[in-house]
Amino acid sequence: MPSTSALPQATARPPGSISVIIPAMNQQDFIGDALASLARQQLGHRDLEVLVVNDGSTDATAAIAAEFLPRIPGLRIITHRINRGVSAARNTGLENANGEFVVFLDPDDWFAPTHLAQLAEGLEALEVDFVRCDHVRVTGANRTVHHAPQANRNIVLDPAADISPIDSATMIDYPLVWAGMYRASVLETAAPRFDEDLRTCEDRAWMWQLCLNARSYAVLNAPGVFYRRGLPGSLTQVFDERQLDFVHAYARILEMVLADPRHEVHAPKALRQFLAVSCHHLGRSADFPAALRQALASRIAEQLAHVPAPLLAEGLAQLDDKRRKTLTGLRPFAAATRERT
Repeated sequence: MPSTSALPQATARPPGSISVIIPAMNQQDFIGDALASLARQQLGHRDLEVLVVNDGSTDATAAIAAEFLPRIPGLRIITHRINRGVSAARNTGLENANGEFVVFLDPDDWFAPTHLAQLAEGLEALEVDFVRCDHVRVTGANRTVHHAPQANRNIVLDPAADISPIDSATMIDYPLVWAGMYRASVLETAAPRFDEDLRTCEDRAWMWQLCLNARSYAVLNAPGVFYRRGLPGSLTQVFDERQLDFVHAYARILEMVLADPRHEVHAPKALRQFLAVSCHHLGRSADFPAALRQALASRIAEQLAHVPAPLLAEGLAQLDDKRRKTLTGLRPFAAATRERT
């Protein structure tokens, strides 16, 4: 089994080289499309390394990936003997990546032929820690460009400053780790690992860590990543305990911002996200099994009870009446609130 130890310190990386990390578990229907898009990349002088982390697949994922070895000279297939989850698979990729720049690609998505070159050129020209980009959502035969919520393009920006404001969408509300490119040397200290306790919402916690610790970034006009939506195996379509991981993720995020005086200013935004995601899941929980529905309400209530009272009061006051009543009506939370007052 690949090591899960901390990432090694940077060694000499080929200048301009790109490592693409693909976590894959039972993706035989799509992995070929993802790899074909990488075989078509127009990179010029740049070296391309592709790391497919076969996360305990029981189908033909690994065999299909191996068919691309002659077409992608830098392709490597790394196998987890048992399924360990997307966070662990991405971490294994990071531990084995040799490129100067790192990109994540989900196995059911794909890149336009010039996508990686555009991101790398922007990263180098602006001399930033990472770049983000728009993406194309693919639902059946429909394709729609979705823009990153930052209108300033191709200029150097401060990622922490772009966490605010609270009441409108910002780049921290766009936690799509595959919509960007990152300097490997920056990730070693700014966001070295994904939380392997999280089976969902891992991207949000990782992006918060990166934006709080990195120094600079830019948003590029490069909508070259194609994101499939609504697939039957998608976690948004599955109703089990993995749906509750967002509570743990936001507990970590709130702990992160409240533990550092430099970042306390971002606590209202983190809380606002948690309240919004909680209301979203509570709103769809009628489709959950009864036990899962009860666990959802209980875990949200427990987390709310641990939020500092002034911060929570301010956050709840900013919600509309319907969502505020939904949250304050949670039984464990209401009981804890009465005890605190």
